[in-house]
Amino acid sequence: MVEKIAGLAARDVVGVHAMGSGLSRTFGAVRDRVPGGGKSVTRGVKAEVGESQTALDLEIVVDYGVSIADVARDVRENVVAAVERMTGLEVVEVNIAVSDVKLPDEEDDDDQPEPRLQ
Repeated sequence: MVEKIAGLAARDVVGVHAMGSGLSRTFGAVRDRVPGGGKSVTRGVKAEVGESQTALDLEIVVDYGVSIADVARDVRENVVAAVERMTGLEVVEVNIAVSDVKLPDEEDDDDQPEPRLQ
């Protein structure tokens, strides 16, 4: 539950293109095509949850041209506010790793055509 809330809150920030590393997004794109698989809102989010506190690790892809420091700050603030408000847990740590920068002319990993088996 904490991972879902954090994932949705991080995706709401302007400048966040996607969540997760290229490899996890590729596996996720394949999983999303499986009937009933659906998009994973927890991709790129790991949470350690205790009785009253939680620590989060987020992996994001940012859009080219945005200030990475500003996006990371906004993600941290949005995630902490959402998790604390919705769960009552104290967020003691938010680690954000930027795994990639989405260039304007790049295709999304999620938009790649399905590989053909021969």
